[in-house]
Amino acid sequence: MKFRFICDPSHGWGEIPISLIKDLGLNNKISNYSYKKEDNAYLEEDCDLPMVLRELKKHGIEFSFIEEHSNYDSWVRNLKKFN
Repeated sequence: MKFRFICDPSHGWGEIPISLIKDLGLNNKISNYSYKKEDNAYLEEDCDLPMVLRELKKHGIEFSFIEEHSNYDSWVRNLKKFN
């Protein structure tokens, strides 16, 4: 699986399909530091994203990231909170 990792000068988020988060049984464990838009979650890099990645590894699912960096505040900050 390939995911986007979106970051600005002070933080980053992994773009993960909400359906995948639900399939892993983690949708009720995502903090208010993560965001969502349509079918994707933008999981904050410190707790929520690592939690999902640990679960993927546990299930033997390989993944990689394509990084998108901005020198300004990311558009992700303007999205609706996940919970």
